[in-house]
Amino acid sequence: MTELARTHNLKVVSLAFGFWTMLAFSYAASTVLGSISEGHPVSWYRALSWNLIDFYLWMLLTPLVAWLGRMGSQDWRRFWMLHVPCSIGVATLQSLVMLQFFFWWCGPNPKGHVYSFTDLLHTEAIYKFHLALLTYWLMLVVLRGMASRNSLKDERLRNSQLETKLALSQLQVLRMQLQPHFLFNTLNAISALVLADPPQAKLMIARLSDFLRLTLEERHAQQVPLSREMQFLESYLGIQKVRFQDRLVTHVDMGNTGNAMVPSLILQPLVENALRHGLLTKTDGGELHIFARHIDGDLHLSVEDDGLGLPENGPIEGVGLSNTRARLRAMFGDAATMDLSRRSNGGTRVELRFPYVECSP
Repeated sequence: MTELARTHNLKVVSLAFGFWTMLAFSYAASTVLGSISEGHPVSWYRALSWNLIDFYLWMLLTPLVAWLGRMGSQDWRRFWMLHVPCSIGVATLQSLVMLQFFFWWCGPNPKGHVYSFTDLLHTEAIYKFHLALLTYWLMLVVLRGMASRNSLKDERLRNSQLETKLALSQLQVLRMQLQPHFLFNTLNAISALVLADPPQAKLMIARLSDFLRLTLEERHAQQVPLSREMQFLESYLGIQKVRFQDRLVTHVDMGNTGNAMVPSLILQPLVENALRHGLLTKTDGGELHIFARHIDGDLHLSVEDDGLGLPENGPIEGVGLSNTRARLRAMFGDAATMDLSRRSNGGTRVELRFPYVECSP
């Protein structure tokens, strides 16, 4: 048994002992005060002894009642067929044992008369049996209620775990969709360079190899520090700079957000989209701006280009942008947004916003 299980069992036993002891003291006080009000005072010793024996005996019977409750929980017919005779049997057993203990423990009554066990059986048996029968059914209801609550709690935990696994699987699928999309575009660029500029094609293949190695190292990570994400992005931009040479100018400003956790490979499709719709639309090249800021508990990431800007009829989201939006929704729900807008001086801005969480040291 693990230390956690032992601690849990000790806690359960302590709570049960405290509960039954509290009931014993409560009933003892009620008995004494009731007797005093009727003019027949009863000693605390006698009242407390009776109730401690009574309730501690029920405490010992609790596991049996709980086990019987589990055995008869399948259907109502089995429930009644099991618990009607069991309740009578347990109530009879508890009453007889308790009366015998009382006879041995308490001796004579306050007037000095010594009860025989037969006397106790005649005077107390019906009352004690009725009380024991009621106690059994009350215990059964409470124990089954606790068991149902624990079962519901476990079911909710299992459902939560399944939902988490499903979300992780969906995120993994979305992430895996990025790599074929990116590889297809990059290999197309390499194929164009193979005949026109073989040395550059070779360099681009080497940069592609470095990028894939980095992504494979973090293939199971759904989130990485922003500083690590920038390593992915720099490797990707190295591939693009081989392709575009001096036509590509980048400006990066991360501020003090390097420890912020971000979805893995979240910036690459945004930069790829900016290059395709910004740089490729201009013959003289273009500039790419990447910013990160911590604002009001959120991390703001923006990728800006100086291309032609959004079309008049609204943005058209391809695989990269739609995938990014889906990943943010799956990971953060309504707490994340992705906005596309025109820059005042031309070009397009894509801004992501989601909760700011720093990586553990």
